[in-house]
Amino acid sequence: MTVGVIAIPLAMAMAIASGVPPQYGLYTAIIAGTIIALTGGSRFSISGPTAAFVVVLYPITLKFGLAGLLLATVMSGCILIAMAYARLGRFIEYIPESVTLGFIGGIAIVIAVMQIPDFMGLMIDGMPEGFIGTVMAIGSNVQNPDMGSTLIGVFTLAVMIFWPRLRTPIPPHLPALVLAGVFALALTGAGIDVDTIGSRFHYLLPDGSQAAGIPPYLPSIDWPWNRAGAGGQPLELSMSLVSELLPAAFAIAILGAIESLLCAVVLDDMSGKRHSANSELLAQGLANVVTPFFGGITATAAIARSATNYKAGAVSPVAALIHSAVVLMGLLLFANALAYVPMPAMAALLMVVAWNMSEAHKTVKLIKRAPLGDILVLMTCLLLTVFFDMVIAITAGILLASVLFMKEIATLTKVIDVTDNPDFAHQALPENWRVFKVDGPMFFAAADRILGELVQNTQELDGLILHMRYSPYLDAGGLSSIDKLVTHCQAQGIRIRFTDWQFQALKTLAKGRSSERTSLLDMSFSSLDDAVNDVLTASKRHE
Repeated sequence: MTVGVIAIPLAMAMAIASGVPPQYGLYTAIIAGTIIALTGGSRFSISGPTAAFVVVLYPITLKFGLAGLLLATVMSGCILIAMAYARLGRFIEYIPESVTLGFIGGIAIVIAVMQIPDFMGLMIDGMPEGFIGTVMAIGSNVQNPDMGSTLIGVFTLAVMIFWPRLRTPIPPHLPALVLAGVFALALTGAGIDVDTIGSRFHYLLPDGSQAAGIPPYLPSIDWPWNRAGAGGQPLELSMSLVSELLPAAFAIAILGAIESLLCAVVLDDMSGKRHSANSELLAQGLANVVTPFFGGITATAAIARSATNYKAGAVSPVAALIHSAVVLMGLLLFANALAYVPMPAMAALLMVVAWNMSEAHKTVKLIKRAPLGDILVLMTCLLLTVFFDMVIAITAGILLASVLFMKEIATLTKVIDVTDNPDFAHQALPENWRVFKVDGPMFFAAADRILGELVQNTQELDGLILHMRYSPYLDAGGLSSIDKLVTHCQAQGIRIRFTDWQFQALKTLAKGRSSERTSLLDMSFSSLDDAVNDVLTASKRHE
């Protein structure tokens, strides 16, 4: 019940920020919240519309209207289901923290900036797309704020910030909006009009007339593309429309997977339980396929609401079902009262949500403690999210993090001369023979450098032994470099032996074995002593 009370204003706020009327956020919390509770892989997750989606959904709504947004949500649900059956749930573990903190921080900045017009009551005709255009539009109008709206916004922020210090079991969202509504009524009585949900949003009654606020009932089931498009008319379903929406659907699916699985990991840490990643992806996919037919927008697990759910005493998914029931009762019984909620108060609420989701304390800690590469990844993701696109940010962040990781790992691979080390060589080698230990993985990023060092160290030698026990990995790039080394040694009349291959490297060698030339396995020995004995025996035969 606690989380349901929190979810009512949050669901409305997320819908408004996404460019659609507030009731669609409530539909999402009711329907998607129920489906995911029944089918999900995390016992304590609470799902519904979340702030992370705003930067993706708002541009879709501007261009394609509610119908385009709902169709993109269905497509994203199909992608999530495919990801679940492909068993990609655990791939979330391969996304670095610097990437997630970067794009989440960027999303938080965009959301906070988008709330300034409602917070200050700015009259901006046709908000432009893109962060820079939004900032310029706000900057050109910020000198003319509406005093009533600004007072309501600041008041709501103050309540949201100071209410938790009272240590009451009531979450701050509810008293903040209730008190803001009372304040707005007082200002209206004093002749100062304040924009509210009732003044901004309207719906049609059965007789065709309009009513203010949000409808106190669930919508009828309909095809998503039959609802209002950007021009108020239904969209015509076509392959060109699907193709145009596919990148956005992919972005929604990736973000939904990341947020829902991160939420599940957080809850695992809190509860000591373990979630099923692929079951959670499947549930999120099912919800996002079904919910748009009822008018609901994109849904995923909400970290803050889920954490509150567990702290409030949840022990099973029944709590999430009750949360959805509370939202449903709020829609059916209190729709008229919700119409009095001021828009500046909703903007202030979203600003607090943006701050909380930004994980600013984690970002500061990472900047203070992490290597320069992680800081570079974080800032790259943050700036690309703000100025361009979240999908570009995540893609660039993961690629940059991967390249930096490979660079760091490659520098760990070294070649060490252990000929005179008694821990390795137990017998004296013939003159002009050396033993080199390869320490670290022989993969493409390190292989050419290691090849160059070995070629340089083998000049004027009669032979060498490569000790491979401390090289746990060999890929095609490493195998190619070793082949080049063997070819170089044979051309220079230098004999070469290998010892102590690891199991993974042996598999790579066996797979690359060819009957057309001498295999590397034919030059290999199970131990360094065996290789040395072979060299000594060959030397005696030669003498």
